[in-house]
Amino acid sequence: IGASWAAYFLARGLDVEATDPAEGAEHRLREAVARHWSVLQHQGLLAAGACPERLRFHAVLEEALAHADFVQESGPERLDIKIDLFGRMDAAAPPHALLASSSSGLAVTEIQARCRHPQRVVLGHPFSPPHLIPLVEVGGGQKTSPQAVEQAMDFYAALGKRPIHVRREMPGHIVNRLQAALWREAFHLVEQGAASVADIDTAIAHGPGLRWALMGPFMNLHLAGGEGGMEHLLAHLGASIEAWWDDLGAPTLTPELRRQVVQGVEDARRERT
Repeated sequence: IGASWAAYFLARGLDVEATDPAEGAEHRLREAVARHWSVLQHQGLLAAGACPERLRFHAVLEEALAHADFVQESGPERLDIKIDLFGRMDAAAPPHALLASSSSGLAVTEIQARCRHPQRVVLGHPFSPPHLIPLVEVGGGQKTSPQAVEQAMDFYAALGKRPIHVRREMPGHIVNRLQAALWREAFHLVEQGAASVADIDTAIAHGPGLRWALMGPFMNLHLAGGEGGMEHLLAHLGASIEAWWDDLGAPTLTPELRRQVVQGVEDARRERT
């Protein structure tokens, strides 16, 4: 995620100061940026002044943040690590710099716990890979200022992203909760023997997924309502939708279900090769 973010920021003409404590991190980062660069160039996403040479790597976190205007953290999805990391970043970054986390499900309120300036800590969760997919979930914690959230929204939008405002802290934010709801029913259908893994993937990729690529669930329902729109659809199909909700499954990842899904994916993968 961090390398993908770095490539995107560079492609938008920004200077990027990166840091990673892992051995060999700089080499892997530059290799990843080089791979992403050709794709970004092919997609026409390189802004004036964009240059991969504007990436600088620092072995010491404090050096990387010394002159930062915006910090995009993409460390491990572990709360203890993020709390410690944000405490260090808060101490090192200039007072005006926003501190954004790529966390896919942790609460900003917990992440900002040891920061002396928690008002500037925000969520900046991308949809992977961030160098290609526009969505960014932006939100704050209990001590985040509304101005920081607004500035982060403006920053991402200015770079060509499509930020959405997470207005309430919930595990998984918005997108991962929506995905988890679909995954739960997909696993349930496999468990019940209603469909194969391959058929479920086909059902989404060649059915509603084509619609979802253009519009979200609410607008799709509105269009399905014809001239009456959403109001007409809910009046006529609302009871059916509620009945389907009541019948949705809540599977447990038992060893048998894991085996079924893993085997189903392997079978589908072999058919594609």
